[in-house]
Amino acid sequence: MSKEKKWQFELENYIRQGEPDKAEKSESWQTAIGLQDVDGLKISEYLLETAKEHIEGKINIDAAQKRIQSYYEERDERRDLEDDTKEADIVSTRITRILGEHTFQFSPAEWLTIHRRLFEGVFDHAGKIRPYNITKKEWVLKGETVFYASCDSIKDTLDYDFNMEKRFSYEGMTVSDAVKHVAKFTSDIWQIHPFCEGNTRATAVFIIKYLKTLGFEVSNEAFAEHSWYFRNALVRANYNDLKNDIHATTKYLELFFENFLMDRHHQLKNRYLHVDYSDEKEIKSAAEEISKCKNCTLDCTLDEFEILKNISKNPVITQKQLAEKLGKSERTVKNRTKVLQEKGYIKRLGGKRNGRWELLVELQR
Repeated sequence: MSKEKKWQFELENYIRQGEPDKAEKSESWQTAIGLQDVDGLKISEYLLETAKEHIEGKINIDAAQKRIQSYYEERDERRDLEDDTKEADIVSTRITRILGEHTFQFSPAEWLTIHRRLFEGVFDHAGKIRPYNITKKEWVLKGETVFYASCDSIKDTLDYDFNMEKRFSYEGMTVSDAVKHVAKFTSDIWQIHPFCEGNTRATAVFIIKYLKTLGFEVSNEAFAEHSWYFRNALVRANYNDLKNDIHATTKYLELFFENFLMDRHHQLKNRYLHVDYSDEKEIKSAAEEISKCKNCTLDCTLDEFEILKNISKNPVITQKQLAEKLGKSERTVKNRTKVLQEKGYIKRLGGKRNGRWELLVELQR
């Protein structure tokens, strides 16, 4: 296991334990730490140990924040070390705090407040609209840049996009269509890039909070594992090069949000987003993945197929036991068994304690 992913493995254990309070805290920490990858930042071992103590209830989030702040204030003699992890540690703790709060106001002011709370003391310009125009060379664009909003138009553009979203009605929409709309709104406000730095992390926190107010159950895995993909997808959603047949598209961002909100399992590979990447390669890669599961003749993911196999062997198996066998969280298993019931592949008979599963399809052996 790579050192960079050690934190993810250790925090995932709290989700597997099935204790709701620990799982919720762990998911917030995983999202917070994963988002630091957007800017190539890594956390310290001290932050990981602090996170674990918070998850276990030994300290509250206030104490966790004070501990990290004190850690860096008292380590002036090792400034080279703290330069590598200080921003990631401080901002991760602040993201965890904000994600744990049940408060939110849909407005540009809220977005600015989130940025200020995340980066106060880290950036001089925390919570302030940038006073100059910016460009950023992007790997996925072969060194080209997205055209961001002019500094003179940021406030008006923010007001326009937020007012349009406030007026939009999700009534009668399918979940899939709602997710596509959210992806487009996210890409639009990100393109404004109102801050000098920290735009993607502030955008992610704001959108997570917004989605919760819409009733979505969000998954920690998307940002914990694929925050860099999230940023690259935002780039591709806002870049055109018509002479080379490159068009702005939210399709990559939609795949991310479907994993994030609908418990889908699309492969999120950064190389797929590069402007030189061939669709033929992507199709071939997808075909290879499908071939790995020769028994999967049903319309289901590998995890769903594993659930079906376990149910066929033991119809009284519990969701907790399934989670242990698959190495997934119990919430993930509940979501996938629900999908399998909707597809008509399994049926639940009886109550929670004395019930059993009925397999409604035939599996190839």
